[in-house]
Amino acid sequence: MIEGQMGVNWDNWKRTVKAVEDLGFAGIYRSDHFTNGNTPDFDSLELWVSLVWVADNTQRIDFGQLVSPVSFRHPVWLARQGYQIDDLSGGRFTLGVGAGWQDREHNMFGFPLLSVKERLDRLEEGMQVITGLIRSNEPVSFQGEYYSLQDAHLLPKPRRKTPILIGGNGKNRILPMVARYADEWNGTSMHTTVLKERLELLDQYCEENNRSPSEVKRSMMTGLIFGRDDAEMKSKSEGRDINAIRERGMIVGTPSQVQDQLGELAETGIYRVMLQWLDLDDMDGLEALAKVVL
Repeated sequence: MIEGQMGVNWDNWKRTVKAVEDLGFAGIYRSDHFTNGNTPDFDSLELWVSLVWVADNTQRIDFGQLVSPVSFRHPVWLARQGYQIDDLSGGRFTLGVGAGWQDREHNMFGFPLLSVKERLDRLEEGMQVITGLIRSNEPVSFQGEYYSLQDAHLLPKPRRKTPILIGGNGKNRILPMVARYADEWNGTSMHTTVLKERLELLDQYCEENNRSPSEVKRSMMTGLIFGRDDAEMKSKSEGRDINAIRERGMIVGTPSQVQDQLGELAETGIYRVMLQWLDLDDMDGLEALAKVVL
């Protein structure tokens, strides 16, 4: 998982995507931000442009966004661009959607972020728009506070119902939305104890919406501190308390320790873990991770 606002440009994006496919990873995902929450700012290759390149220049890997916010991505465009990129890739794309959260980029470019309640209300309307346009065979009409459609349809029709992912840890609004609208839930950096609680809640919400819990995939995006041996691990941890970092849900350690932590997540029912890879110049480290962990 690449933080797109932390220095991504065409050169390192193409190099990283090629490495991810060649080294055997399941997929590549990236954030959708203009900037970091605080200075300094770095290169930030536009998300949708970068994903079109992935769709047309890879053959195997899955890909998507974690996640695109409806606060500055209109849901009609998310639906239209999403399913057409999915078609271009041959069905390897997952459309990741969220409410938006970073004040700085919204203020910088004039996008209204709104209060937490309002942005979640807007996300729910956005999910109704997106699912209607992607999943309905008939024209869609919708009238809400934030969005409206009148006999709307998109052509060409999607080759498949592009999978929709909702990202976020909230148990009162996000998880019920996942159960109603999504094909996948993506949580962020949770210890397994908290994760299990969220997964049980999601099962309940699915049943309340007459869905089998097995219909909704569960994935998690989290940070990674990886060292090939104890010496490299000590250098990369920079004196931080490794156990405390793990308690926050990050994956930390040498190959065997990383394997053990991923195994614990798999036992909870998580099918995919998107690990943040922040050093886009460390291709040797990425190759080592693939060779000794995958």
